[in-house]
Amino acid sequence: MRIAVLDDGPDQLRLINQTMVGLGHECHLYTEGRALLQALRRQTFDLLILDWSLPDMAGPDVVKTIRQELKSRLPILFVTDRRDEADMVEGLNAGADDFMAKPIRAGELEARVRALLRRSYPAQHESELVFGPYHFYPPSRVLKVRGAPVELKNREYELALFLFQNLGRLLSREHLHEAVWGLGIEALSRSLDTHISRLRTKLDLRPANGFLLLAIYGLGYRLETIEADALPKAGTR
Repeated sequence: MRIAVLDDGPDQLRLINQTMVGLGHECHLYTEGRALLQALRRQTFDLLILDWSLPDMAGPDVVKTIRQELKSRLPILFVTDRRDEADMVEGLNAGADDFMAKPIRAGELEARVRALLRRSYPAQHESELVFGPYHFYPPSRVLKVRGAPVELKNREYELALFLFQNLGRLLSREHLHEAVWGLGIEALSRSLDTHISRLRTKLDLRPANGFLLLAIYGLGYRLETIEADALPKAGTR
């Protein structure tokens, strides 16, 4: 998973980063609220962990901006020195999903992150995933369309699975690159576009099959469902 961490304390950032990397996640670290908000306008993440007290703005204001202005459903976990019930209520009312008091205990942080990700992305934890005619079997890395196996290369399968697991969600190019190719690999920009083009063809991703894979200019891609009622009737224009 791709996790953004917002905290102006170097020691806290280091501890959270080590804990999340230990769970297999990729962390992007920020020390100011405005820098994070700027990043969220062009990138996507799977989870945000943030502090309350920041140099440039309060944590609840960051959360409100994410929910109200950016219209993002990004799961958010407060990790803060604030302990009062009133602070917890304010943070949750601002739009956060969970609240954890410092000092950070690695075991508790791991448990809260796992639980929040499990609630937010239930499709990530299934042994069989069904999306209309598309059936994924993650343990065996098999994809069947209407019962027939589809031959996909490793990256193609990983990209297809990730797109369907995040159905309806805009995924930035950076997010897709990290999820499929991993950090530290400088893939050419066209490599992602080439894989997307192949998936459109191999999986026949078109409205008649209930799905449409959209390119969002300057940002990334989004796989959407198309309801049958939205399709033009035969003989109509």
